[in-house]
Amino acid sequence: MKRLNIGMIGGGFMAKAHSMAYASVPMFFWPTEIIPYRKTVVEVNEELAKNAAERFGFENYSTDWRTLLDDPEIDVIDIVTPNHLHAEMAIAAAKAGKHIISEKPLGRNAKETEKMLKAVKEAGVKHMVAFNYRKTPAIALAKKFIEEGKIGKILNFRGTYLQDWSADPESPLSWRFNKEKAGSGALGDIGTHVIDLARYLVSDISEVMALSKTYIKERPISSGPLDNLGTVKSENTEMGTVDVDDEISTLVRFDSGAIGSIEATRNAWGRNNFITFEIHGEEGSIYFNYERRDELQVCFANDSAEEKGFRTIYTGPAHPNGEFLWPIPALGIGYSETKIIEVNDFIQAIANDTECEPSFEDGHRIALISDAILESAEKDEWVKIEG
Repeated sequence: MKRLNIGMIGGGFMAKAHSMAYASVPMFFWPTEIIPYRKTVVEVNEELAKNAAERFGFENYSTDWRTLLDDPEIDVIDIVTPNHLHAEMAIAAAKAGKHIISEKPLGRNAKETEKMLKAVKEAGVKHMVAFNYRKTPAIALAKKFIEEGKIGKILNFRGTYLQDWSADPESPLSWRFNKEKAGSGALGDIGTHVIDLARYLVSDISEVMALSKTYIKERPISSGPLDNLGTVKSENTEMGTVDVDDEISTLVRFDSGAIGSIEATRNAWGRNNFITFEIHGEEGSIYFNYERRDELQVCFANDSAEEKGFRTIYTGPAHPNGEFLWPIPALGIGYSETKIIEVNDFIQAIANDTECEPSFEDGHRIALISDAILESAEKDEWVKIEG
């Protein structure tokens, strides 16, 4: 059995999610020929790095991410840092011959992601961008139904990602509200997940017409180094400027001929992690709500008249990845399970020399679409996706 040594850069919320996945993969996807091993984690100072290693089960820790590049024992670089650090780290990791998994969005804009994609292609390393929601079994089941033609030709996609953690104007000014570090606001942070789902389930996006809005122009500057997503109020009375979008709403045209819409906001009181899509086809419809992630609602045109209407399928062992998770349908799929599936897909691609999905190619394409959305919102006109 081969050991795959992981070098992780970052020790926050996403580091916890990825570390849980590495620890859990052998428990769920067994037997396996390759085991991820938490070798070294990197944080910005000694205290945070040591704490991350102890908390997340890493053998070593460092305060310099470049030490991972020079370590011949490190096989994978896992990037779970703020967005502005992704490009430099990924390009350097590729040049060092390391396989790479990076949190989304892949970069702040398409200029960055183009360089990242070029680097991994030239190096011949495996590369994945962590759009984990597409790994949800119910979403994979929706993909299966679509590929089997059960809803026929797709006519329309309507997707949302709504949260409320930044609706409070007293939520601190984390890096997520800073264009230099984040690239964009709700669009890059959560909207890109819906773009990924739209591309995964329907087809690529060819053109957009968007609106963008920043509701809260100033916030208290964060009083600590951790990004708590607005759950911990800042003790700082000094205010800082918000220069990214709080909400985007866009019409989309797909390469397939379908049309649709995508909405993302972090200012929707009462919405926690409200990722939804509804897809209408010539032969049926599919609806999904991530807050009820064990469920997929379907309606097929060939249902009898007395059965016509949406019905609920509860995902379990009979559905994608279900045999590896829990033995009873609707027992409970969580965020951690999507990360476990994601990490397993990544390490199996390394073990079997197959392509990763979603790859840096997908991440770059999503960056091109995101850039077009921001351009459309600024110009108030349809923008074609170039590249």
